[in-house]
Amino acid sequence: MVDDDESVAGTIKLLLESTNNYQVKILSQAKDILTHVHAFKPDTILLDLLMPDIGGFEVCEMLDNDSVGMGTPIIVVSGLDKDVDKVKAYKLGIVDYLVKPITKNDLVASVEKAIKSKEQKD
Repeated sequence: MVDDDESVAGTIKLLLESTNNYQVKILSQAKDILTHVHAFKPDTILLDLLMPDIGGFEVCEMLDNDSVGMGTPIIVVSGLDKDVDKVKAYKLGIVDYLVKPITKNDLVASVEKAIKSKEQKD
């Protein structure tokens, strides 16, 4: 999960790890994404769009241009509820776009959807 808001990231981590025993790694800076993707090869990435160092859409492009990151399903978890951002996200191949605050059921369903999409590609 890439989010600079520690409380949001911590809550999502707790929900996912307690619900389905997912392992969640939190990055507070988007610039570290490629290093961690290469090291951990995540099944999915939860991504905030508004980060202080690199914007979420730029992160999507970085991942899409990286041999390891390419094809990793991305779920946007954002406070932005703008149709223009949603359209742009889906055009970039985002699996899901969740608007904060999110429910546990929506979060888990979205992660399961992302993991299934990756399994179908593999």
